[in-house]
Amino acid sequence: MKKWLIPVIILVVLAFVMYNWAVGFNNTAVEYEANAKTAWSNVESAYQRRNDLIGNLVKTVQGAADFERTTLTEVIEARAKATATNIDVENLTPESMAAFQQAQSGLSSALSRLLVTIERYPDLKANQNFLDLQSQLESTENRINVERNRFNEAVNIYDIHTTKFPNKILAGWFGFEEMARYQAEAGSEQAPEVDFEFN
Repeated sequence: MKKWLIPVIILVVLAFVMYNWAVGFNNTAVEYEANAKTAWSNVESAYQRRNDLIGNLVKTVQGAADFERTTLTEVIEARAKATATNIDVENLTPESMAAFQQAQSGLSSALSRLLVTIERYPDLKANQNFLDLQSQLESTENRINVERNRFNEAVNIYDIHTTKFPNKILAGWFGFEEMARYQAEAGSEQAPEVDFEFN
């Protein structure tokens, strides 16, 4: 066997191993990134359901002729802002996530004020349509929390894969960047009490 053939065979084997490693890393990273993006779409879908329910709730409340218009206007404006604040799934940055979260938080606050105000309207509290919407809103809030947790889990899997050594080297070459997670708001560890039960 010729002496020059041995180094060539070694180089070919090393190149094959490196190629398989790079392809395996890339394909797995693409899969994990797609899973995280799908999870984010599910978060947005859950928020969209809440926005739709709030729209129906506003219509129901507007039927009460003497209902406080200021509170209702705050909810309508907060809903419009929350609906207008979207994130391009290709741009899940901490800044875009914070803007989205701030808009959703504003809507949650306005909705809480609306529900407190409704306490003073016995006819509205007894309205079956209103009670059904309240129940759906409560279950949707739970769904939002579940979807946010699933998103964070998917991002965690992707981030671990792309930041572990030596994968981190390939991540830089292939353009895989760390994804932002959905962060809890400051003070959210002390959840506000929202009473959906009316006496």
